[in-house]
Amino acid sequence: MSIEDWGLIDYREAFRKQDEDVQKIISGEKNETLVFCSHPPIVTLGRGTKPGDVFAWRGDTLEVNRGGRATYHGPSQLIMYPLISLEPGSQFIEKKTKPKDLHQYMRVIEESVIEVLSLVGVKSQGRTMQQQVGEEFAEEATGVWVNDQKIASIGIAVKRWVTSHGCALNLYEDPQAFQGMNPCGFKSEQMTNLERLLGQKVDRAEMVKLWAKTFLKLI
Repeated sequence: MSIEDWGLIDYREAFRKQDEDVQKIISGEKNETLVFCSHPPIVTLGRGTKPGDVFAWRGDTLEVNRGGRATYHGPSQLIMYPLISLEPGSQFIEKKTKPKDLHQYMRVIEESVIEVLSLVGVKSQGRTMQQQVGEEFAEEATGVWVNDQKIASIGIAVKRWVTSHGCALNLYEDPQAFQGMNPCGFKSEQMTNLERLLGQKVDRAEMVKLWAKTFLKLI
């Protein structure tokens, strides 16, 4: 398993690199890879995007092949893109994750964020939040919440059972984040970040180490 940090990278470039790496993993030319990165400000439109999700955003936008609705990506986030095979026989599927079980895979991503946040002193919760927001928003509620505010969003894609896209964790205050849109169908005011909750900035490199270790333990 390779762990790569792409740093601050243009979203389109990261999108292209993910697609290339997925093809190489499918063909056996590349090891499964856990990617961390951040992007310049952009709003991406997932397959579930609905009219009205983006209404006054003035920046870059891009339609993508992940699940979920419209959301923001920016330099204030730490993003994890697991490029792994969910086929039987994968080094990870031999452990705890069921083959070709996308729901369990997404729960693993949620749980990795919940555990990392716990390690830095923040209590959070995952999919159970949908019970509070109602059945209408069940899919959008996927992610990680601190009380009634969302701190991490999840959207994945799968090609021949190799995953791409992943999870965006909001680390820092960002006045541009989630403006002029309803991220994942919610109001922008329902989004929060780790700096706001802790009252101080966390070290990005340390968060990469914690998240990688936690995800690989759970998968």
